[in-house]
Amino acid sequence: MTDHQLPKTRSGEPRAFFGRRSGKKLHGGQQAVFDATLPDLEIKLDGKLDPRALFPDAEKIIVEIGYGGGEHLALEAGRHPHTGYIGCEVFTGGIGKMVQSIAAEELRNVRLFTDDAYKLLVELPDASLDEVYLLYPDPWPKTRHHKRRFVSPTTLKELARVIRPGGLFHFASDIEDYANWTLAHIVREPEFSFAPHKPGSWHEPYEGWEATRYEQKARREGRLISFYFSFTRR
Repeated sequence: MTDHQLPKTRSGEPRAFFGRRSGKKLHGGQQAVFDATLPDLEIKLDGKLDPRALFPDAEKIIVEIGYGGGEHLALEAGRHPHTGYIGCEVFTGGIGKMVQSIAAEELRNVRLFTDDAYKLLVELPDASLDEVYLLYPDPWPKTRHHKRRFVSPTTLKELARVIRPGGLFHFASDIEDYANWTLAHIVREPEFSFAPHKPGSWHEPYEGWEATRYEQKARREGRLISFYFSFTRR
């Protein structure tokens, strides 16, 4: 598979890429840190990947898909130094910010994948992850673009395979349509369960949550309610 070839669905059809591949150029200082730091952090796929090889002493392995500016990923990695984190992002500006955070905070428990996260998932062993985060993904609001949403039967099947039984898939969004879309897909996926402890608890942020810049932008634009789902792998 070449870098520019779309990954396939489970039925063999090309799968629409969920993200955006381009962005603004980094300024000089960012570019220097990026060039010096990323090679030691970046995951290059060459067949199957065992995340335990990246973090042999880690107590848990967590993946964050589409980490944006990296606020949540950097915060959690700093809080939990004995957990191994893999961050997936294709947006150059976001990767640059995350690389800067890793260098500035001397985070040694983070590795980065800079291509479509689905390509990473299909190469991971069964039950190899403890948790996966998908926070404020691009909602692709136009109906003709819904195929680009990351949550789909194809990706949920792969998430169910790589998350261990009892592990968690976290999804957060301020877009009600995408929240409903995700719930509709989850109820059709028998390997996941959704059991909130009380009605409406999905509007309460995760423990220790600090708003990302995307959430702050949503609040400024008048979207005052978010959905914080956690689905358990059966």
